[in-house]
Amino acid sequence: MNEIAQRLDRVNRRIKAAEELYNRPPGSTRLLAVSKTRTADEIREAVAAGQRAFGESYLQEALDKHRQLQDLPLEWHFIGRIQGNKTKPIAEWFDWVHSLGSLKHARRLNQQRPPGLAPLKACIQINTSGEASKGGHSPDELLELLPAYMELPRIQIAGLMTLPAPADSLEAQRKPFRQLRELRDRLRCNDLPLETLSIGMSADLEAAIAEGSTIVRIGTAIFGPRQTV
Repeated sequence: MNEIAQRLDRVNRRIKAAEELYNRPPGSTRLLAVSKTRTADEIREAVAAGQRAFGESYLQEALDKHRQLQDLPLEWHFIGRIQGNKTKPIAEWFDWVHSLGSLKHARRLNQQRPPGLAPLKACIQINTSGEASKGGHSPDELLELLPAYMELPRIQIAGLMTLPAPADSLEAQRKPFRQLRELRDRLRCNDLPLETLSIGMSADLEAAIAEGSTIVRIGTAIFGPRQTV
């Protein structure tokens, strides 16, 4: 077993242990391997170990890897900040987008999603910390804009995402995740089940699973320390 396979196995064990500890149904938390700055060969190693879903932040790098790996049945998630002039390739080449924090961008993605593809699954990003450097809507903004998001037929609003500030204690890590879950629970309805909570990374996946995460975005714990582009 190579190093990436070993790390992937450890992460899957962490997920399983957290699900058991916090009384989550087995398998209710999906693993998204964050492969930004990683090579196509490293992704192939992860695929050989059973991983299928990968998250990318840098569009051109992601498109290059998509072409190199088109022989594999992968699920591609865009998790980086969206730029208005780059929505078309996101709409064309990705299955998911986790960082949707602009109705304008959503409308562009909806218009540019090819009709032959299933609707683009999207998580609306919520800025739970209020940091100016973080993208996403405030909870109040989302309450106002959600009906407009729901009118876009080529975008499937699957759930919510947040990227909180780092915290040291388990309780401090859980707090913003809990805020997101409570917001989701207030908003969900039959027409909008919002089944996805995209929360948790290498350092806080246990806290995220405790608060209901359905997708954890893990990079370092799988691929090792991040490389620069």
